[in-house]
Amino acid sequence: MQVCADVAAPAEATWSVLTDWSRQSEWALLTTTRGVGATRGHAVGEQVHAFTGVGRVGFLDTMVIERWDPPALCRVRKTGRVVRGAAEFRVEPTGPARSRVTYVAEVEVPGGRLGLLVWPAARAAFSAGFARSLRTLAGIVESEQSTAAQGHG
Repeated sequence: MQVCADVAAPAEATWSVLTDWSRQSEWALLTTTRGVGATRGHAVGEQVHAFTGVGRVGFLDTMVIERWDPPALCRVRKTGRVVRGAAEFRVEPTGPARSRVTYVAEVEVPGGRLGLLVWPAARAAFSAGFARSLRTLAGIVESEQSTAAQGHG
């Protein structure tokens, strides 16, 4: 699965909001995230924990950072009981004050044969939800950039 969104802001600004794990609930649909470790999830080997759901109904997605290359790439290994595999956030500059954020997930489908049967529909739903989340992220970053520019004007 791969989804992306264009952002009217420099890559560094997009990266800053994207990897501020404590802020992920502002843009990631039904998800609350926190970084774990000395740098709060900003270094190889540290963890990120994301709870996706409503109230107490949902699942914990635990991840270990495998690659940390600011402001361009964060790759994690998903180690949870429900979601396993790998995922990446990529941020690339597309102009002087523009960037693109991409989320790539390589999911190990849970649930055996039944999981494989329902995965195409589930993948479509996850893709749509994550695309919406990245558009929300873009809006937040763009709003903060606009506010910062007005403050310096």
